[in-house]
Amino acid sequence: MSIFDLAVIGGGINGTGIARDAAGRGLKVLLIEKNDLASATSSASTKLIHGGLRYLEHYAFRLVRESLMERERLWAMAPHIIWPLRFVLPQMPGMRPGWMLRIGLFLYDHLGGREKLPATRSLNLLQDPAGAALREGIRAGFEYSDLWVEDARLVVLNARDAQIRGATILTRETVTSSRQIANSDGPFWQISTRHSLTGDERQFAARLLVNAGGPWAGDITTGVMGLNTPARIRMVQGSHIIVPRLVQHDRAYIFQNADGRIIFAIPYETDFTLIGTTDRDYSGDPSQVAISDTEIDYLCRAASEYFRAPITRDQVVWTYSGVRPLYDDGASKAQEATRDYVLHLDAPEGLAPSLSVYGGKLTTYRRLAEHALEKLEPHLPPAARGKGGWSGTKPLPGGNFPVEGFENLVGSIATRYPFLGSRQARRLARGYGTDVFDMLGDAQSKADLGRAFGAGLTSREIAWLTGREWALTADDILWRRSKLGLHMSPAERAEVAGLF
Repeated sequence: MSIFDLAVIGGGINGTGIARDAAGRGLKVLLIEKNDLASATSSASTKLIHGGLRYLEHYAFRLVRESLMERERLWAMAPHIIWPLRFVLPQMPGMRPGWMLRIGLFLYDHLGGREKLPATRSLNLLQDPAGAALREGIRAGFEYSDLWVEDARLVVLNARDAQIRGATILTRETVTSSRQIANSDGPFWQISTRHSLTGDERQFAARLLVNAGGPWAGDITTGVMGLNTPARIRMVQGSHIIVPRLVQHDRAYIFQNADGRIIFAIPYETDFTLIGTTDRDYSGDPSQVAISDTEIDYLCRAASEYFRAPITRDQVVWTYSGVRPLYDDGASKAQEATRDYVLHLDAPEGLAPSLSVYGGKLTTYRRLAEHALEKLEPHLPPAARGKGGWSGTKPLPGGNFPVEGFENLVGSIATRYPFLGSRQARRLARGYGTDVFDMLGDAQSKADLGRAFGAGLTSREIAWLTGREWALTADDILWRRSKLGLHMSPAERAEVAGLF
């Protein structure tokens, strides 16, 4: 049996980030995901690469600084799926006072190496266009910078880059058991899997095992791996609603609420606005998480405190929910639980080591991966040691162009494929970056792209997603690799589902 240097359980952002970093160091890597890549927490975020302005209130300066330092690095790695977004923060009587907001935003601007993102500025919302959609009485505020990310695509691109660098990526493969073996080949983990679609069972071996199972990390530690080290995981549900576009400008809003929480209202998929998120403890099956009526009402009510036109339940066109597997630091409120990560190494004498990942946030996934490999470094093959620090300098697939060059890329695509139209050229550039040219190849007309399914989706794009990005179902394509499901009719979505 061939032995991998490192096996990773979990195909979310942390698992794929670790697989990419390890493969780039020359390790023989195996990643195993029981469903689709990014099928749980990693596709249910608020889709921001941000420092976490509100974390400053909890004195999480190290986490905020690390997050802020990662923003522009990640932007440079993937400028097609990550781009700048300006956030409008209105001042409200009875909320955090203006002096506190100024101090927080000053720290936010200067704590983490901001170079290309614009600085904070004060706003007169009686005159600024951003104030037109807000209710009367909201007179002043601030505007600051963060970044937007296509979260599920970030996961897929990390997996693709890991594969390009030699990693083996398995999806729809459930790890049923793993046990530590010590024989003449040395210590290793014997890993048994079952394919969720075919039922086929297989076995693999790895010198090191990483548990990046997200909400299932505790079950993997004690159940699958058989370790007597129960994880301190606090599962927190976050839900979002999507409504028709509320404003005509391209800025987002961050709203303070009387309960101390904040919510965002963010331009989404050109035609919509995303509102979220909630924070409440969750104790059920993470795979069954769904928004509650209470959460929908909360988000509508919270947004209506600010917008001139009330947000009502009948405006909601789509919702999504996820479970954040936060490290349980004993915080009394879900929104106060730390977003920092904890890495637990188990390295018993004479047995193969394992590393379990608890907590974390989308923005810090790359640093988490680096730290994971640093923790494992004494157990790596000698040839792979001391080879860290590369992952922040290499672009993800499709991202090999300057951050200022996105419009030039859109223009190049439109010129090469004039039959696409400007909106379609822009969507493909946002999804695939420079890989658009590989996907579309020598196509000369719409007919060359094959069958059209609606919202610009064609057989050519589906072939790319199934052949290069592990898509196996209509949901993989319409709700994770893209959000084209929002733009399609029920009949068009059913037509795509019929392919699978």
